[in-house]
Amino acid sequence: MNLSSEDISIGIELGSTRIKTIAIDKNLNTVATGSFEWENQFINGYWTYSINDIWIGLQKSYEDMTQNLKQQYNLTLTKVNAIGISGMMHGYLAFDKNEDLLVPFRTWRNGNTSEAAAILSEKFQFNIPERWSIAHIFQGVLDNERHVRQVEYITTLAGYVHWYLTGEKVLGIGDASGMFPIDINQKNYRPDLINVTNQLFQEHGFNKPIEKILPKVSVSGESGGYLTKEGAKLLDASNKLESGCIMCPPEGDAGTGMVATNTVATNTGNVSAGTSAFSMVVLSQELKDKYPEIDIVTTPNGNEVAMIHTNNCTSDINDWMNLFSEVLKVMGVDFSSDELYGQIFRSSLNSDDNIGGLLSYNYVSGENITNVEQGYPLFVREPNYNFNLANFMKMHLYSAFSTLKIGMDMLKKNESIELEKLIAHGGIFKTKGVAQQVLSSALDNDITVMNTASEGGAWGIAILSYFTSLETMQTLEQFLNEVVFVNIEEETLSPVKQEVDHFNNYVEKMKLGLPIERLFSKHLGGKAYARNIKI
Repeated sequence: MNLSSEDISIGIELGSTRIKTIAIDKNLNTVATGSFEWENQFINGYWTYSINDIWIGLQKSYEDMTQNLKQQYNLTLTKVNAIGISGMMHGYLAFDKNEDLLVPFRTWRNGNTSEAAAILSEKFQFNIPERWSIAHIFQGVLDNERHVRQVEYITTLAGYVHWYLTGEKVLGIGDASGMFPIDINQKNYRPDLINVTNQLFQEHGFNKPIEKILPKVSVSGESGGYLTKEGAKLLDASNKLESGCIMCPPEGDAGTGMVATNTVATNTGNVSAGTSAFSMVVLSQELKDKYPEIDIVTTPNGNEVAMIHTNNCTSDINDWMNLFSEVLKVMGVDFSSDELYGQIFRSSLNSDDNIGGLLSYNYVSGENITNVEQGYPLFVREPNYNFNLANFMKMHLYSAFSTLKIGMDMLKKNESIELEKLIAHGGIFKTKGVAQQVLSSALDNDITVMNTASEGGAWGIAILSYFTSLETMQTLEQFLNEVVFVNIEEETLSPVKQEVDHFNNYVEKMKLGLPIERLFSKHLGGKAYARNIKI
């Protein structure tokens, strides 16, 4: 293959456990990937990542990709076609007038903003989840945090990295919609709620106009600026990368997931499963009601989306897999990660109907949908039932999607949602047909998985960067349908009634046991949990 540096478009996504870099060519084929593993830390009461790790991880992930590209194609990257940055949505990065970070990065995983989120939701008559950036800064105002007086700019993780690479304080509309509510007609922050916010903040002593400290909003296809010389050096430690390439507006992982699954059109949806899990349903009309379990966000091209977000999905499974891996290594068994996950996932196919009476809460962190303030992973088994590997793994797969099911069931019950297609993506679907069938049973819906399922958001933001470089009059929806997904392979599984019944029974049991999970927060840490809550 004849491949030149200027053929390459690059997508980088800062996910919760991995920073992934993907290079695609002008035919949109993935030609090289790179990655860097990292983990959030719980420090001084907040989930965070260090700023140093952000930049080390970016450089290592980019370097890994370039080395793979060199080995496979003998190609050194100099001037490239386009670059895009994606990252975990929501959270809080606040800067002063000198552009210095005021407090450590507070991620989407933090649930300390419940008071602010409740007040804003009531004032807005629009659901503001605890994860949203506006809730984070307002909680700082309510708590009289000293740093708040110095805030001049707030952004997301993707917005922060993009700013340092381009000098532009801009955000893609999908990511921006997780900071503050969006007017989908104006493709900008809702002006009526900006006014409400300014009045509310002033009442609490914060006098800076909120619109002045939020990033500029851009939609897919628009330029997000250009890579500067300083930005090129930040990204490429070898100093081979040249400045000047166009960069698309930075996007959140939910938006890039929609691109990666071709679900930006109305009445389509996707489920992204990783450290967290979320379903994105692109709406053809506004919801009739507002729900604390549902975020209203947008696609990268500005269509309205109902987002059901769970803070926990695969982390507990990964912890158990690490334990199994350690046991096998002690026994001197050689295996790859794919073999480990594949064989153990497939063992779940032989589980009992009641999965041996086992029950698990995969709550590494708190969970809004089930009103769990602070997470403690919990495994409970009834002593007289069948405790074996098949039941144990089926239980964990059920646990991974149980909270998402509760939110989706509520949406289906109360709103007239018609889904033409629901596509799943994430590493958990790499073992063919196992987690996909469980998810189909959980949601009682056909689930499609594409052959790009494990590529995820890094590929999605690479596609968005390429789309921006075209300067085309095509809509994003047209581009995806007519160019990107013409020859994509996919497989659809339908729900099996018996499995649907089994999952429903499991979730009912899981709901009954929720007071046990909530008591851990009361007795083992965090704030006393005295509210009488029902779901």
